[in-house]
Parts: sequence; structure tokens; C-alpha cells
Amino acid sequence: MSETTVTSARAPHGGLLKRLERRLEGALFRHRAATVAVFALLTVWLGWVALGLRPDASFEKMIPTHHPAIANYLAHEDNLRGLSNVVRVVVENRKGDIFDPGFQEVLRKVNDEVFYIPGVDRAGMRSLWTPNVMWGEVTAEGFEAGPVIPDGYDGSPRALEQLRANVFRSGEVGTLVANDLRSALVLVPLMERNPETGERLDYGRFATDLEERIRARYENEAVGIRIVGFAKVIGELIDGAVPILGYFLLTLVLTAALLFWYSRCLRSTLTTLVCCLIAVVWQLGIVRLLGYGLDPYSILVPFLTFAIGISHAVQNINATANAALDGADRVEAAKRSFRSLFVAGTVALLCDAVGFATLLVIRIGVIQELAISASIGVAVIIFSKMFLLPVLMSWTGVSPAAVAHARRRRDHLPWLWQQVARCAQPRPAVVVTLAGAALLALGYWGARDLQIGDLDPGAPELRTDSRYNRDAAFLVEHYATSTDVFVVMAETPPQGCRDYQVLAGMDLLAAELERVPGVQRTVSMSDFAYRVLAGNNEGNPKWYAISRNKYALGGAFQKTPKEYIGNGCAMTPFVVYLNDHKAATLSAVMATVRDFAARHDSDKVRFTLVGGNAGIEAATNEVIRDAERTMLMLVYAIVALLLLIEFRSLRVTICIVVPLYITSVLCEAIMAWMGLGVKVATLPVIALGVGIGVDYGIYIYNRLQSCLDRGLPLAEAYLLTVATTGRAVAFTGLTLAVGVLTWIGSDIKFQADMGLLLTFMFLWNMVGALVLLPALARLLLPATRPAAATATPRHPEPHLRLADAQRS
Repeated sequence: MSETTVTSARAPHGGLLKRLERRLEGALFRHRAATVAVFALLTVWLGWVALGLRPDASFEKMIPTHHPAIANYLAHEDNLRGLSNVVRVVVENRKGDIFDPGFQEVLRKVNDEVFYIPGVDRAGMRSLWTPNVMWGEVTAEGFEAGPVIPDGYDGSPRALEQLRANVFRSGEVGTLVANDLRSALVLVPLMERNPETGERLDYGRFATDLEERIRARYENEAVGIRIVGFAKVIGELIDGAVPILGYFLLTLVLTAALLFWYSRCLRSTLTTLVCCLIAVVWQLGIVRLLGYGLDPYSILVPFLTFAIGISHAVQNINATANAALDGADRVEAAKRSFRSLFVAGTVALLCDAVGFATLLVIRIGVIQELAISASIGVAVIIFSKMFLLPVLMSWTGVSPAAVAHARRRRDHLPWLWQQVARCAQPRPAVVVTLAGAALLALGYWGARDLQIGDLDPGAPELRTDSRYNRDAAFLVEHYATSTDVFVVMAETPPQGCRDYQVLAGMDLLAAELERVPGVQRTVSMSDFAYRVLAGNNEGNPKWYAISRNKYALGGAFQKTPKEYIGNGCAMTPFVVYLNDHKAATLSAVMATVRDFAARHDSDKVRFTLVGGNAGIEAATNEVIRDAERTMLMLVYAIVALLLLIEFRSLRVTICIVVPLYITSVLCEAIMAWMGLGVKVATLPVIALGVGIGVDYGIYIYNRLQSCLDRGLPLAEAYLLTVATTGRAVAFTGLTLAVGVLTWIGSDIKFQADMGLLLTFMFLWNMVGALVLLPALARLLLPATRPAAATATPRHPEPHLRLADAQRS
């Protein structure tokens, strides 16, 4: 009895893409020399343009400026500079405490040196050596105050004793001075843009200035320098990106070796590498023309462009070698390669572009620029792989060794590949499908603990033992005030912050927030009002309260530090210091503030979000949480639509998309297991994995369908597919994985994490396409009995059946 045949799931191509294919084929191969000349000229020009690329990082690019809380922050940015984008420079006395004349001289020099670094908001700087840091106390004569560094300070023992007294009276121990009195810090707020020129702050240059002018000059055996802040993180990321060129060269060498091993042809290997490098040059040049630079996130896109180009070019080498094996000359073999891959390759690359473009729904600058850069990379691959590579192959062809290797692959299918081909048979198909369902359930179970945001202290973008994270740990250990600052804004009418109801509201908010796990302490104008009112009344504890007398509150207002009073007294910062910036901590604080505002907002005061580095990160987490599912649904919806257009079958679309979805769920489970949250650095991975992974299914089913259209039974058709396209797809997955696996050596942790996750997704998507796709096809696609004339003779050996299938 003859085996049933799965019917073709779509009509033969005859539409726009097919007509475009015929016209392009004629034009390309009639004008081969002109085509190569145009590509050469464009490559030289875009390569020259790409030389102008520079590192580009910005605080505003890292945050969702459309979020209402962030928009509120930007509206009050001038009042919050000292509480959001801040660098802390810690000067440590390794051989004593801060009350040492030599140490104080170093601290003064560091303070002065930082003052003159471009980008510093000099008016907001705070340290023991800035005049805005005051001490205050209640004496028999009344309330007294003055600068911490005493007038006429000369480093003498008497002056140092006065300094010691002033430090303790200032209340800065734990804030500007370490709890153990062995270090002091300079608090350095930054300006995102130069107020005179409007130019953005060059974070790379600023971080370099800190290293060259502060750490390199003043750190020695006796003095330690530690620097913490967003600008320093960006500097570390930019420095960590420098070795990227080395990883790219390593990727190039490994890919070349794998490609030669697969093809056994040096000329086609070199031709393919040249085409893919041209794609990288074009991508970088076009990015520069659009006015973008390379930030620490998009600097990895050239890796993806190169890897994607190689993965698609493998299909060209495979098709050209098989055409040569059938007796075609170089030009005809190149034409057949172009003809067989244009439609499938175009759809596959469009799906890649969709995977990248859907990241645009996440309105965070660095993610959107990554999406644009990667989409440009895919677009140029269409030109270099679809047009230039076949033309070059029409001259170089493939070597006799490559043809002989293709013949060996065609005539003999190893045992492993025979087992893969069995997935299209009824019983194995059921087993494989059930295994896929079990993996999906396992993925859902593992992903249940996946969180939004950071899950580690310090800067999770960097490795735990990095210099920056060691500096951050020192601050947490030796200072009472955390570097994770969350700011609530009390908005009032002009001059309204002196109102009793406003200060009483701050008092109530402090009481609620200090009960939230993860909150260290809160500081606001109400705290100063308590101390000043009591101080003005001889320190009597009965007066340690907020007065309803507006004149008494006016006196408290005059002695409150400037950073806790907005311009015009219409916006008063309420500062919350947190133990960490973990996702759970930030979510709890956001929820508490919103609930409090809903109950206590009035015409006199509104408590709004958000400022501080932790507050901005909390708002960013909310944007990512809301956009994540939207992005995933969008990428799957558009990929599915493209597959429906290509294959004209909902069942085929399901066969291709289901393995991708299982991989996405498993990736989320692995992220949860690795302790990675969904954030700016990791969110793009899922979209990239879906967009690129769908290529495998498209190439495999395109080949499978061509065999089914000839009347072959599904098992026979898939046997032939595995022997040709399937092996090329397996090599493609391996090549893509190698292209990103080199990232794991990066000093930048998020790059290493992305490399590991993408490696998993590329390999697992490949396995899903080779194993689960044919199993689903067996179960879902309609079957008919083949006509006697088209029935394929049966043989006991798989490779004999393969040979007969090819001859048919």
C-alpha cells in the first residue's frame, strides 16, 4: 500500500514577488560588471562615512521620555539635578581618618578639579569644601550656623578640631562623610546639555576626565578614589565596548573556518565573507548618515548583521553546489540559486526586519535606535546576499571539491539525519509533538518568577567584580545614604510649599513610605521644619513639630537647603533613599506613592512622580512591562501575516510559529533561572530571537513544499529536505550561535547575557524547525493518496529512497 501524501499548502508563486524575481534575474546577470561596480563604489563611500561614527550615550536616551512621570521629571529637571543624574566621587584615607591635613588638601584639590570638568552643574555641587554645606546648632544665644570648613582654615590642629566639631554638627555623617569617618565624597550633579551651546553632555569624555584628572592623579597607597553614578556606568560601558573589535575578528575567523568546513570551497567562503562584510560597512555608514552613533547597546548590531548575512548566504552556497552537481555551469548555477532563494529569502529577511522593527513600540531611545540600526542591517543584507552574492558566484562558482562534497552529502545521509527525518512519520510525530508540549509547560512553569527590572545591586550591566560595582559596594557599606534615590514631587501653587497642609502631607507620606520594605529613610522640607522650629525655641522638644503659624514656617523655609526647595516654592522634592533598585522595591514604592496621592491630593498640594535615579528606573520598568507583551504579540502577528502571505495556509503558519513560541517561553524561563529581569538590556533578545529564528522554518518548509508539489509522500519529501536544506539550516543555526557566543567574553555583563540568550534561541529555534515543524506538519496538514504515476518506489535503505526522491 502506498504512503499517503501531504498536499501542498499553497498555490505556486505567480504574484508580484515572482514577477520581480524574473525581472531582477535578467537585469542582474545581463549587467554583472555594472552591478559589482555600483556595489564597490557604494561600499567605498559608505565605508568612508562610517569612519565618522563615534560613541553616543545620553541619559535621556536611556529613559522613556513619554511616560507621564518622566515628563514630569523633565519639566522640573532644573530643580532636581542634584537628585537624579549625579556622580559621587569618594576620597578615602587609607591610613587614617578625614581629620588629617594631608587628606583635607587632597579632598580640596579633588573638589576644585571636579568643579572645572565640563558638564558639571557647579552651583549644585556639595562637599565639605563647598560653601553650601553648613553646620547648625542651638545655643544659649539662639540658632547658629556656618560653613563646615571654618573661616581661616589652615590645617592646624586647632582648625582640624573645629572641622571635626562642624562635621558632627552638620548632620552630614553618613551622607557626605562616611560612617567610619575614613572617607568623604564630592556630590556632583550633571547637566544633560550645555546651557550655552545646547550640545549634549559627552558621557564618554566626562568619564575619561574623571579617570584622568581625578583617579589617575590622586589615587595612591594613602588615598583611594571611588566614583559612582550614571555617567561613570556609561563610561565603563564605552570602555568595555573597545574590545568589541577583537570579538568581531574572532567571530570572523571562526565563521570562516566553519563555512569552509561546510562547503569545502575556499572561493565561495571568501566570496561570502566579502559580501557579509560589505553589509556591515553599509549598515554602519547608513547609521552615520541618519545622525546616529554607537551606544553600548547598538554596538552589537554589526555582529548580528554579519551573522545573519552568513546564515542566509549558506543557502546560496548550498543551492549553487547542488546546481553544479546537476551539471549547470557557473552562470546557470548562480541563476538557479537566485531563482530558488529569492522569494523564500526575501520573506525570511522581511521577518527578520519585523522582529527588529517591533522594538520601536518600546519608546526608549536606546531600544528604538537599536531597532533602527538592526533593521538597516537586514535591509542591506537583502541587497548584498540577494543581488551581489549570486553575481559574484556566477564568476567564482564552486570548486570541484565542493561539488564532490555535495555529491557525498546527497548520496549518503548519516544515521543522525535519518533519525531527524523520521519526525515526519506518524508515530514519531506524535512523540515529538508531546515533547514540545511538555517543554512549553516547563517553560511556563520556569518563567513564572520572571520579573521586570534589575534584580541585582550596583550596576547589573557590569560584572559583579567590576571596578564600578566594587566602588558602589563601598558606598553602600560605609555610608548611611544610599545611591538609589527616589524623588516624589510635592507640587503647589507659587510660594505654596510653606503651607502647613503641604508639610503635614509630607510628614504623613514619610510615615507610610518608611514602613515599605527596602526604604532606608526619607528627607524633605518637613524634616528641616521640625529641627529649625525647635532650634528657634531653645531646642525645646515641645516645639519639635510643624507649626500652623505661617511666619514660623517662613523662618524654617529660610534655613532649608536649596535642593529641597524648588524655584518659586512651587515644587518641593521629597527624597526617598532605598536599600537597592530591585524591581520589587521600586514597584512597592511606586504603588505606595500613588495610593497616598489618590487619598491626599488637594488644591493646595499634589504628590506627583518621579525623580531620582531609582524613580526614573521605576518608570522605565513600567514602560517595559506594558510594552513587553504588546511587542511580542505584534512580532508574532506580523510574522504570522507574512507567513500567511507566503504559504497561503494557516496550518503551515502554525507549523512554523509554534516552535518559535516554545523557544520564547523557554528563553523567559532561562532568564528567570539566571536571575535576569526583563529590562532595557534584555528585552530586545526575545524579539531578535523570533525575527531571526523564523528563517529556519521558512527555508525548511519552502524546500519541503517543493518536494510535496512533485507528489512525494511527506516522509520521503522531508528526507530529501533534511539531506539538502535541513543540513544547511543546521549549519546556519551553528553559525549564528558562534557569531553571538563570542560576546560572553565581554567585560560588559549585559552583552555577555545577550550573547548567551541569543545563542540558546538560535540553536533551539533551529532544533524546533528541524524536529517539531515536520511533526506538526504530519499532524496538521491534509493528506491525500498520490496518483500511481507519481508514487515513489520504496526501498529499505534511507539513502536509496533519497536518491530515488531526487531523481523524481
